[in-house]
Amino acid sequence: MSGTQRGGGAWSGSDQALLRELAPQVLGAVVRRYGHFDTAEDAVQEALLAAARQWPHDPPADPRAWLITVAARRLTDLLRADQARRRREETVFRLAHEVQPEIAQTDDSLVLLFMCCHPALGPDAQLALTLRAVGGLSTAEVARAFLVPEATMTRRITRAKQRIKASGLPFAPPPPADRASRTAVVLHVLYLIFNEGYAATRGEALQRPDLAAEAIRLTRLVHRLLPDDLEAAGLLALMLLTDARREARTAPDGSLVPMAEQDRTRWNAEQIADGVALITATLPRGVPGPYQLQAAIAALHDEAPTAAETDWPQIVALYELLQRRAPGPMVALNHAVAVAMARGPLAGLPLLDALTSLDADHRLHAVRAHLLEMSGDHAAARESYLRAASLAGTLPQRRYLNARAGRIPDSRA
Repeated sequence: MSGTQRGGGAWSGSDQALLRELAPQVLGAVVRRYGHFDTAEDAVQEALLAAARQWPHDPPADPRAWLITVAARRLTDLLRADQARRRREETVFRLAHEVQPEIAQTDDSLVLLFMCCHPALGPDAQLALTLRAVGGLSTAEVARAFLVPEATMTRRITRAKQRIKASGLPFAPPPPADRASRTAVVLHVLYLIFNEGYAATRGEALQRPDLAAEAIRLTRLVHRLLPDDLEAAGLLALMLLTDARREARTAPDGSLVPMAEQDRTRWNAEQIADGVALITATLPRGVPGPYQLQAAIAALHDEAPTAAETDWPQIVALYELLQRRAPGPMVALNHAVAVAMARGPLAGLPLLDALTSLDADHRLHAVRAHLLEMSGDHAAARESYLRAASLAGTLPQRRYLNARAGRIPDSRA
């Protein structure tokens, strides 16, 4: 985007989007050239703040080069201020005068993702660092996403950067032997970010569209850079097909609307078409992995004209395949729902009894309540709805579950 295109004086949403898009590219370029990930990340954040102040009045002809130059200068300043790093400061100062033409800018973003998702970090640190360094969110924004104080998130991100520094991890793609496992970690982190955006686990909001959008953007990047990775394609398809229903998931008052009751005309037809095309092209290319299977299930839901026309037998078959590929309690819970919808609630209810590990999860009790209500056991259904409401993490979920319980007469009255 050129200076003439941008114009001067007004700071627009497109400018903010450009900064977010450029943030990982600039950080990747600076770290690749100078090293010092922890200090470079601070330098890039300061460059972004400078851009937000200056660009509305004096837009650069080459925004990316401007940010790299400012970040490199700030990095030199930061290292100069640290007397214990005098030798490294001299090296950085010399390199700052040997700027070479930039290459592989998008590769830098992918390497940065690998670094932020390093196995030495815990899941919370991976999520936070990815949103901060690659997503371009401020520490305050990341803190809001996790619903923790900014000071807590600052400490978490600082510790994560220190662990990366202590690991001696070079700014380079992982070796071929580690590529698959490291890519799997990256995809898992993006999957978790999307899930928190699509169905928030805490707070007063049912969903966080900004987090979901950021996860989709980053997954598009991974898919573009790793076009032969079938699970990256599957994850992107899954996100598109799931996010397509976002607008219909809430009523005008913000309350939750279950899928069976959603107005499907509000589903995003373009996203559904893109997701279906992507998973359709991906599935024949090899043995489908967990993300591809989940995307195939999502496609069946999205392509059904009505809830009653959903192909539940095929969804059951896909969940059974998913259980063999990636067993887990949530997969088993969703399989039980599919079985109940395909064969009746009495077929699905016994499958819930084995899921004791989910006893503190509201979703288990919500599913049990729904199947009990379908079977006609209203007293037990009401009790399960109330139990689910007591465990739900967001206000819209609690209100929805309490309302479902309230529609069932209390047999003790």
